[in-house]
Amino acid sequence: MNPETFEPVHFGWRFADGVATITLDRPERKNPLTFDSYAELRDAFRALVYASEVKAVVVTGAGGNFSSGGDVHEIIGPLTRMDMPGLLRFTRMTGDLVKAMRACPQPIVAALDGVCVGAGAILAMASDIRLATPATKTAFLFTRVGLAGCDMGACAILPRIIGHGRASELLFTGRVMSAEEGEKWGFHNRIVPAESLRDEALALALTLASGPTFAHGITKAQLGSEWAVSLETAIEMEAQAQAICMATGDFKRAFEAFADKRTPEFKGD
Repeated sequence: MNPETFEPVHFGWRFADGVATITLDRPERKNPLTFDSYAELRDAFRALVYASEVKAVVVTGAGGNFSSGGDVHEIIGPLTRMDMPGLLRFTRMTGDLVKAMRACPQPIVAALDGVCVGAGAILAMASDIRLATPATKTAFLFTRVGLAGCDMGACAILPRIIGHGRASELLFTGRVMSAEEGEKWGFHNRIVPAESLRDEALALALTLASGPTFAHGITKAQLGSEWAVSLETAIEMEAQAQAICMATGDFKRAFEAFADKRTPEFKGD
């Protein structure tokens, strides 16, 4: 991927100052996902592993909403007519999108407004940091269409963000989580005015992009890989990870800048 020339078909893309902004851009339908947009998003996040020019990512939606989830006519209807091998190919493909988001080394900032439901709520969940507006309404709607709440990693990731009991309530009932609840429960990092949502998300992403990006990638990897290991193993994993970071140019430059009483310039090496 060349972030300067990348031109996706199924979502908006902007790259500047080390930050890639992905915009779900079907505002007339509240930015639903389709078979094609799922796949293109998956491929884009996979490619970010090798796009060292991209230091951070913002994911947002157009027209005052984040995403209404899977398109009723373009996804849900066809799924009701699909055989089991086809259904499994689809569910594995959507899960691969979450895997790709978690595997890319760049921090992902989700800028959420309005409707954030179904697969849209999953994309928000799979991001690293979430900013919301007072109008943000998040719901994991799967039970409302006769499906289980365990979609695209929700039963693994959501309890780790908001706790088992709260995750159970949302996944069993499919009810809306208000912006205030989301902030109180730790799903949203903070609530910001709608008119400044994109600016604040971009400012946060720029701050991350100006930091030690190699080390950010290590942090993200450890946050994911330490879920299912003992404390003893986690501490050893972090000892090895931190030793690697101590061999970087960024670490040396930070020390030199501190000694000279100036702000370090990180280069991600």
